[in-house]
Amino acid sequence: MAPFGLCALLLALAISIRPILTHSWVEQLVRIAPNGTMIAPAGYIRGYVGRTEPGFNDAENTYLLPPNGRPDGKVVHSDDRICKATQQIGNYSEDYPMLHVARGDLVALRYQENGHVTLTKSNANVKPDKSGIVYVYGTANPLASDTLLGIHQVWTADGQGGDRRGRLLATRNFDDGQCYQINDTPISKSRQIQASKEAEDPQGADLWCQSDIRLPCDLPRAGTYTLYWVWDWPTLAPETNNQSAVVSPEIYTSCMDINLDDFSQSADQNVNFIHEQDANSRVIYEQLDNNFI
Repeated sequence: MAPFGLCALLLALAISIRPILTHSWVEQLVRIAPNGTMIAPAGYIRGYVGRTEPGFNDAENTYLLPPNGRPDGKVVHSDDRICKATQQIGNYSEDYPMLHVARGDLVALRYQENGHVTLTKSNANVKPDKSGIVYVYGTANPLASDTLLGIHQVWTADGQGGDRRGRLLATRNFDDGQCYQINDTPISKSRQIQASKEAEDPQGADLWCQSDIRLPCDLPRAGTYTLYWVWDWPTLAPETNNQSAVVSPEIYTSCMDINLDDFSQSADQNVNFIHEQDANSRVIYEQLDNNFI
């Protein structure tokens, strides 16, 4: 296979159609091997609540900006924090720890499509192609006071945007081109054939979406590094799919930290992707050589 450049990766089996769209967050962070396989153990977002926890509901991990019911409407305020109140710095448990990874490594951020790919026609609003854009920002100097408007579309890939504490690491389509929820829609049925798999914990029969990124090579060899996952999914003006014609913003975020160690899986190796491998743990080939769509 053509190598990529160096430093430049309870079993849920429900298969019924979910009648309404639910929202998404980063379920897992997973280190990627040079052959394009995700490597256990996984890491998690701050304050993560597992779907098997008693009384779990989507609100446990969902963070929407602007929130529903805001008196002045669907407007993002300058003081809106980029992280949910439960996702403050260092909020981890023994069951849901940080990911351990090295600078320059490839990492998969995995999330459920929750109907935003396969059930889009059930949404009455006009939404962007490929279900919007995911932005991944990184900083070695996170603040509890970090705001969405201080970071999103302000921090730049060269690290010179905004207050220069962080940078844009990647942009991805929310729809990674292969993920699906099991239902009877044509797109789901097609993808079930194209990326067939056995039901496996924790995805079950569904195939989760992913944003695969390479961490910067100039990070420290130890300490922590923070990632902000921002899914921008606005409602657009009727009869248009122009991202600039936004009627109202709809943004979801997940905040997470990674524990940096000195053992790299892929920073100093070519990526020789194996296409014929289990879709449960296979990353997206097209995402491994470029952090930006």
